[in-house]
Amino acid sequence: MSLTLGVLMDPIAGIRAHKDSSVAMLVEATRRGHRILYASPENLRFEPGRAYAHWTEISAQDNDANWYRMGDSQRLELGELDVLLLRRDPPVNSDFLADTLWASLGNSPKPLIINNPQALRDCNEKLFALQFPQCCPPTLVARDAAALKTFVATHDASVLKPLDGMAGHSIFRTFAHDPNLNVILETLTAGGRHFALAQKFIPEIAQGDKRILMIEGEPVPYSLARIPQGGDFRGNLARGGRGVAQLLSERDRWICAQVAPELKRRGLVFVGLDVIGDYLTEINVTSPTGIRDIDAQSGLNIAGMLFDAIERRLA
Repeated sequence: MSLTLGVLMDPIAGIRAHKDSSVAMLVEATRRGHRILYASPENLRFEPGRAYAHWTEISAQDNDANWYRMGDSQRLELGELDVLLLRRDPPVNSDFLADTLWASLGNSPKPLIINNPQALRDCNEKLFALQFPQCCPPTLVARDAAALKTFVATHDASVLKPLDGMAGHSIFRTFAHDPNLNVILETLTAGGRHFALAQKFIPEIAQGDKRILMIEGEPVPYSLARIPQGGDFRGNLARGGRGVAQLLSERDRWICAQVAPELKRRGLVFVGLDVIGDYLTEINVTSPTGIRDIDAQSGLNIAGMLFDAIERRLA
């Protein structure tokens, strides 16, 4: 099956191909003989009742120094694609949301969009996890600093973070008697204007913040445990964490089973769950990563698993 595959992603010139999950997908698509059309945000266009882009045909290879070749450019409407991969990185700001509205404007059954743009708008990666309370640690989301301070006083060791952060940015570990707690809350809530999330600190972070990738509601057999290094409590690879592929535990699979029906209902085909210890902490829907590290350590081909699922959908 040969597909016309569109991919919307950030400008590709600066991407580290050997670490990038989107590149893994494009290499697999090239291997399968699919036609790949690339657009970055400045290439998108709206007209009344129509969404299109100026696409550039590319092919991809597993070579970090020279991973893509660019071909001809052309204008195509969304309905002329078979599949559209939405792979822009967060933050989910007004520009990101406008891109999802562009992707929603097609007037035909095609393309299959991964992930569903309506779900990208609805499912904040921090808040979506709270729809599964049986999986979550004690958590409070509030703008009111006094309420957040009460939460920290109740649970003592806690983590505070914004709702729109990524890659470990602006995450604070704090305690009931932390002399910096007031200023942390003032910073995160902007004096009560923004929501902040408080979560009980999970000591098992020392064994890793596990990224579990799910395809059509089914978990990939290995997670990527991102283990903090040095004195940092954050396991994010962008903050220096070490990534170790691990087989899923029984508890991991139970969490996946709790979440899977809702992912499928919303059209969330490719998703990353973040699990620390026994708890689900985030559900990454925008541009989940982890393919490269898991593949390298486990021998899997996760992009191949994803394209198997896509081709089954379109068969």
